[in-house]
Amino acid sequence: MRIRVRRTGGFAGIERQAEVDVSALPDAPEWRALADKAVAAAQDTPPDGVPDGFRYEITVDGRTVYAADPRLTEEQRRLIAKVLGEGA
Repeated sequence: MRIRVRRTGGFAGIERQAEVDVSALPDAPEWRALADKAVAAAQDTPPDGVPDGFRYEITVDGRTVYAADPRLTEEQRRLIAKVLGEGA
């Protein structure tokens, strides 16, 4: 499974993105469960954000969904942090 996160917006407007292939990782089932929950709670179109807030594009195995601060679920927040931390 490939997970890609693209973050845009923020005060400085700096884009950041990372991708992780979790297929060979020992904790792949945990990644899958987290990704499934994060995607299920996201939108199919970019939501309105707040000024200087971050907007996220999350792609899991070819399906892209969108989320924005401050309305991230806990699962979305955790997935974003893991991908940007592990795939950067």
